Amino acid sequence: MWTTRTTIVMLMSGVATIASLGQASALEAQAFVDRLTAVYKSAGLDFEFGAATMDGDTIIVDGVTISPEMHGGQDPMHLDTEITFSGVTEGDDGSYYADSATIPDIETEFADDPKGEFSLKDIRIEDLYVPGEDPVPAIANMQLVGAMSTGPLSVRRAGEEVIAFESFVNNYSYNPAQGSADLVDMQSSVLISGIEADLSSVSEEDPGAGAIIEALGLTQISGDISQESSWSMADGHLTIDEFLFDFADVGALDIQAEVTGLTPAVIEQIVAMQANMEAGGEMTDEKAQAQMMQGMAIMQGVSIVGASVRYDDASLASSLIDFFATQSGADRDTFVAGLKSMLPMMIGETGIPALKDIVVPPVEAFLDNPESLEVRIAPPSPTSALVLMAAAANPAGLIKALGLVVEANMPLE
Repeated sequence: MWTTRTTIVMLMSGVATIASLGQASALEAQAFVDRLTAVYKSAGLDFEFGAATMDGDTIIVDGVTISPEMHGGQDPMHLDTEITFSGVTEGDDGSYYADSATIPDIETEFADDPKGEFSLKDIRIEDLYVPGEDPVPAIANMQLVGAMSTGPLSVRRAGEEVIAFESFVNNYSYNPAQGSADLVDMQSSVLISGIEADLSSVSEEDPGAGAIIEALGLTQISGDISQESSWSMADGHLTIDEFLFDFADVGALDIQAEVTGLTPAVIEQIVAMQANMEAGGEMTDEKAQAQMMQGMAIMQGVSIVGASVRYDDASLASSLIDFFATQSGADRDTFVAGLKSMLPMMIGETGIPALKDIVVPPVEAFLDNPESLEVRIAPPSPTSALVLMAAAANPAGLIKALGLVVEANMPLE
């Protein structure tokens, strides 16, 4: 009898121990998702996770609803699928790391008539960092992920694929390692490759737009989108080396920019100003003046080094000229000559005479032979946004301060 009772007590103790371990795991898993929710809420995303369970260093969450707090009017996005966080560890400061977060392939319908289908495969986030500090410092918010990627995306209507891409990859690198409060600099890159779009169905809903798309040869387009940037923290030197939209047989649009003074401290000020504006309440004269002074202080600290927008034509500009020439009932040469004769008058209507010599010659050259057109600003020295804003009262002075240049048909450097 004594042996039997002892065995029962031991078994019951073992069951209780296992149950308590299960409760501890659930609590740890919930603490992780609660901290993840708090961090991304500060970044403007409201996460509502489903039940979270833990198995070793793996946390599995049963779905999530994502609401963009700072973009009113957008519907929440529901992911009714498991999210797996692997290699989760907790830091002494309440932070967390996860080697990866993965989501099973998504296959869903988004419309009935006509039937709309959406699929996205191989969804993965690597090196997920969840800071432990409140409020989350700007320098920590910059280091939340090491990489994000997906495989193929496909959107179909009535069984026909209307848009797709082969893969999406977004990589970040940090110096020193991710999560450091003493971040020196960071680099990022984005590549969306193998983009395909079928615009032939546009004519079903808008025959006029469909006819234009067909005339311009845009019923089927393909290309890539890529971006490369670097950012140093000490002087806030942000350089966008490339933000390129490159579509075969259409054209390429590349945006580049360089600014200084965009330090983590300035980012903190911008976030605080946005929070104050969104807090609502009566806008008194004192509040308005305080916001204006804060905005001016930020603009004084951020300087423009340079920026450019360049378009290289592969058919689109030439096709547009042919299309509008046909619409006007003129041949191409006559239509271009008419545009060139109107151009000086159109520039004159801006009331900025200095623009005439800058804009008219390159635009005329581009109309004659559409190869490339670039608009570039290159101040003689880095110029604060506040100075440029003040110079806007005198457009001619602003053009000089910006170092505005327009060039046509120049080879790529």
